[in-house]
Amino acid sequence: MPFDAADQDTDEALLLAYGRGDARAARVLTLRLTPWVLAYARRLLRDAAEAEDVAQEAMLRLWRIAPDWRSGEAKVTTWLYRVVTNLCTDRLRRRRGAALDAVPEPVDDSPGAETRLQQAARVAALDAALAGLPDRQRQAVILRHIEGLSNPEIAAILEIGTEAVESLTARGKRALAQALAGRREELGFDDD
Repeated sequence: MPFDAADQDTDEALLLAYGRGDARAARVLTLRLTPWVLAYARRLLRDAAEAEDVAQEAMLRLWRIAPDWRSGEAKVTTWLYRVVTNLCTDRLRRRRGAALDAVPEPVDDSPGAETRLQQAARVAALDAALAGLPDRQRQAVILRHIEGLSNPEIAAILEIGTEAVESLTARGKRALAQALAGRREELGFDDD
């Protein structure tokens, strides 16, 4: 039975349709999932080229699992977040041996408008503060506060308990607040 976008637009329905050989379902699911997979990997790795490699590998793994996908066991996005998290963790572990000077600085391609510069400064400050967090705290904070996932979803992705997620995010938020303390004026935030 071919994929019908009007009837089967859930991630799981699309994946199951692809598993049955429907290439149109794969295209729809690719267009839907790849942008956030790539953005999540970029945030964890802070390297666009590596993030693209991770996104490609994660999507390939999703396509390989499609014919054997067991409906109802896990959400497609939860499974995919777990795969991306694991791939990024593996790359970060391999990277730890690299000298600090060998890690490239992020490139800022934004135009010179004052608002964009200020936003770029805010993003850079947050990225730098996130980079200073332990891996698990950074993952939990990104998944909760940037990706907008619930604590139970994060627990499934990181394969830990909900209480551990709450603890990781709370400690991560405190560390971020401490790292960014005193920079409110510099980043354009008023105390009003």
